[in-house]
Amino acid sequence: MDKPTHLIEFETMLLGRHIHLRAPSRTGEGRLERSAYLLLTRIRLDGAMSIGQLSDAFGLDASTLNRQTSAMLRDGLVERIPDPDGGIARKFRITAEGERRLDADRTRNTQGLEKVLADWTTEEVMEFATILKRFNTSIEQLDGRHWPHP
Repeated sequence: MDKPTHLIEFETMLLGRHIHLRAPSRTGEGRLERSAYLLLTRIRLDGAMSIGQLSDAFGLDASTLNRQTSAMLRDGLVERIPDPDGGIARKFRITAEGERRLDADRTRNTQGLEKVLADWTTEEVMEFATILKRFNTSIEQLDGRHWPHP
């Protein structure tokens, strides 16, 4: 029998595959790119953030984040604002369009999860959510990059 960690590795590989299938559909749903979804979620949780703060939060270099935020600016998902705390670096703030599109994607994702979990009890869903949060928190502790959790 496989070690439990082998089983978890396999299941997380499959989860990654299933999540990858949430890519924009051929019907033009206008779904966010994965990077925009993650960046907008983090900006929503933390408030306006600079490239340096995003780099620290995601462990990505500034050039990668500049490309990603430039695309988000072009799409009207974020805007650049002066640092509200008076710092030199400009920050990215989510726009009303960014909020709308993020909410639409989150709703679609939640509805998809509700279909997958339709035959689970409320207790099973809560147990899974608790274990998944613990798993993610353990990764964050090892990585040194913590995400605010709702």
